Amino acid sequence: MMEETFKICQGVYRVYMSYNELTPEQERVMVHRATEAPFSGEYDNFYDEGTFICRRCNSPLFSSKSKFNAGCGWPSFDDSFPNAIKRVPDPDGMRTEIECKNCGAHLGHEFIGEGLTYKNTRNCVNSLSIHFIPNHEELPKIINER
Repeated sequence: MMEETFKICQGVYRVYMSYNELTPEQERVMVHRATEAPFSGEYDNFYDEGTFICRRCNSPLFSSKSKFNAGCGWPSFDDSFPNAIKRVPDPDGMRTEIECKNCGAHLGHEFIGEGLTYKNTRNCVNSLSIHFIPNHEELPKIINER
């Protein structure tokens, strides 16, 4: 865990950073695993160069170089950073859910075999789950609360 340790008297106390504060709508998607409406997210039609990070914990998830227009109404990526996302079976039994490997936040779903890119993968992500950092800005510190 990300922690700063302070020695006070003869005891050791740990101070932990909390995750970023979420709006009620972001919490609905990221914590309660809802889905934002298609074509409503700020990153659906967005193609600046930089890094998409987890809105909850700042963990880098996707490079803008892996983003493509799938026409589905949500930001789509055909690749993620190594060890950035966790894939779990969706409760519907038909899809694969993707979540931030660091904090467990719901990101969206992964689809394989659609032939939309040469990697044959589409990570369909809720804009509410990610935050964009342009290439010229420093990435924020990752929050490790779990």
